[in-house]
This record gives sequence, structure tokens and C-alpha cells, in this order.
Amino acid sequence: MNQGIAALSFLGVTFGIVMSLLIAGRILRVRARVESPLKHRPYECGEEPEGMAWMQFHARYYLVALFFVLFDVEAVFLFPWSTVIRSLGTSTLIEVVAFVLVLMIGWLYGMRKGALKWQ
Repeated sequence: MNQGIAALSFLGVTFGIVMSLLIAGRILRVRARVESPLKHRPYECGEEPEGMAWMQFHARYYLVALFFVLFDVEAVFLFPWSTVIRSLGTSTLIEVVAFVLVLMIGWLYGMRKGALKWQ
């Protein structure tokens, strides 16, 4: 019971501190004396922006990112296995081969569908 009261009092104090900081920040915030038109312009590292701020990217960039994540995750799973390969046995080798085969089947499917062709 004491832990519950302690947790609730901790949450209450935390909530009170956060709310007081938000209110103090709202009251004491820095305000400009004169509204500048530069405030509403996009900023690109000190350079004048060219074109529209919002532009569409081709879906191929998304696919390349997905394939990168796919093979990055594969490397993350295979590296620990490769460091202890001798002590794990044959059943683990079969599981890893099945894992790599599933990934390769997905890669071949993507190649066959033309997902990796940059047009």
C-alpha cells in the first residue's frame, strides 16, 4: 500500500513540476518587438531556397531503403550466429540456412518483379 501512495505522490509532484515549467515558459517567453517577414521564410543552411519546400520523392527511394533495412537486419541476425557457429550444432545451421533462403526468395521475387530496376 505504501508503494502505491509513493508512486502516486511521485506522479503528482512530477505533473506539478512539468505544469509549472510550461506555465512559466508561456509567461516568460521571448517575444519579438516587431514581426519580421523573414520569420515565415524557409531556411536551408543559409542558402536561398530553390523551388517548392514540399516535393514528392520517387517510390524507388523507399524501396531502396526497405532493401537496406532488410539486409541490415539479416546482418544483425547472422553476426552473433557466426561468432559461435562451432558450438551450436547442425540444427542451428539448418535454421540459419532456412532464414537466409527465405530472405533470398524475397530478394529474387523483388528482382523478378523489377522492384530493383532504377528507371
